[in-house]
Amino acid sequence: MKELIALIQRLDQTHKTLEKLEALKNYFQTADPRDAIWTLALFTGRRPRRPIHSTQLKNACKTYLQMPDWLFEECYQTVGDLAETIALLIPDSPILPDALPPLHQMMQQLRQLQGASEAEKQQFLISCWQTFDQTGRFVMHKLLTGAFRVGVSQNLVVQAIAEVYGLEKSTVAHCISGQWDPSQTELDVLLHPSTENISRPYPFCLAYPLEQDPEALGYPEAWAAEWKWDGIRGQLIRRKGQTFLWSRGEELISDRFPELITAATHLPDGTVLDGEILPCRDKKILPFQQLQTRIGRKRITTQLMQQIPIIFMAYDLLEFQGADLRNLPFTERRRLLEICIQQISHPQLCLSPLVSFADWEALSLARQHARGMGSEGLMLKKKDSIYRTGRHKGEWWKWKVNPFSLDAVMLYAQRGHGRRASLYTDYTFALRDGNQLVPFARAYSGLTDEEIREVDRFIKTHSREQFGPVKTVEPLLVFEIAFEGVAPSRRHRSGVAVRFPRILRWRKDKKPEEINTLEDLKQLLKLYGS
Repeated sequence: MKELIALIQRLDQTHKTLEKLEALKNYFQTADPRDAIWTLALFTGRRPRRPIHSTQLKNACKTYLQMPDWLFEECYQTVGDLAETIALLIPDSPILPDALPPLHQMMQQLRQLQGASEAEKQQFLISCWQTFDQTGRFVMHKLLTGAFRVGVSQNLVVQAIAEVYGLEKSTVAHCISGQWDPSQTELDVLLHPSTENISRPYPFCLAYPLEQDPEALGYPEAWAAEWKWDGIRGQLIRRKGQTFLWSRGEELISDRFPELITAATHLPDGTVLDGEILPCRDKKILPFQQLQTRIGRKRITTQLMQQIPIIFMAYDLLEFQGADLRNLPFTERRRLLEICIQQISHPQLCLSPLVSFADWEALSLARQHARGMGSEGLMLKKKDSIYRTGRHKGEWWKWKVNPFSLDAVMLYAQRGHGRRASLYTDYTFALRDGNQLVPFARAYSGLTDEEIREVDRFIKTHSREQFGPVKTVEPLLVFEIAFEGVAPSRRHRSGVAVRFPRILRWRKDKKPEEINTLEDLKQLLKLYGS
């Protein structure tokens, strides 16, 4: 634990990438391998199941300090982060131990807490509070709550491991993909596997947003275009008679989409498809919100599969007949993909169509029909591009359609978290419906720091009521709210759910009576919703 706490302190003290890389390299060079494997797991999002929930942690702290609810909530609202709040509130023990337990032993204790009683969990927390200083308590709380973010990307962790072990980054990224248990895995074995892991996915190749005119990309003949689908990015793997479906977040989701697992039995052995899981009925792509309905269900019934049918829209072939194809040019991978999909001819395993175009102007016109295709825009891929690990500028671009936007008035506000804990940065916006204001979107991004401070001053002087952390604000500030999609919703008072809402700009030139209406939103639903 001592080495992990020191590493997190060092990472927190700098914003320079090279300094963070050196800190990571030094840690992995010197740490006990039994601890290093856990640190790698934590830093790459493989967090163990939470043994103590946030409410239990808060209640334990209030009981230990005999602190009233209102005082704790005031402290929490001021700090904005639960782990940090409790770390600050708990006083240091008069005599802290010289030695701390190693990380792998601490993680084992956390696992044993899963079936423990409330009293045992309370005693464990008290023991930790009397063992660690403020920084140690903060790290411990992050481990307990599962909110372990340390300000470094997975790519940087991979680079550090690669340099320490003398491996290629792509090799490391592939080795740490998929599911593995830090308590049952040795780091050397993970990075130098002697046996094949047939379920292991490949690291995903990602695109950058195209924020310039496509003419800047050069000759159109060098590029291929296809629709950018709005679903769940996944890899469908068929190896040695078994099938696996992985999400881009490296979550095994085979049980969520059993019909795709059945369909994949038609794939030849040694095949890995990269594509999109999409809701589709009668060859029409359905809104993403319908897919979310299936994601949230623990049990997938036959009725649910009939209500929300699923397809896998394949757009790349990463492995064929057991051979890794990632270093082949896109055109060759695409040719083999077409052969593969045509040979199996299964209605749920589809080939993502290419969009033909003679010049950039023609492609721009095609992009205008994206929403009618049920897509978010276009993907541009250089024909000679290999399938890389992560993002690399210049070869893959996503050219999304312009978002929807409506002018709305701010109705509610809530404080932010972390460094913005003292500012109101989380806003709810409303549209007019006759003489009423109806909430339709919540957003917390899109304003500059200066604008946030100005809005915060307005909220603090123009609030009406407070319900817990939420304040009702006088409906005077108008903002243009952008969003990607619309769908009917029974959960929202407006009857419409919007996708990825964000603030486009502060409309100081508009009065509250000039905002859009709920009917304007419903018109978008009629045109582009399901």
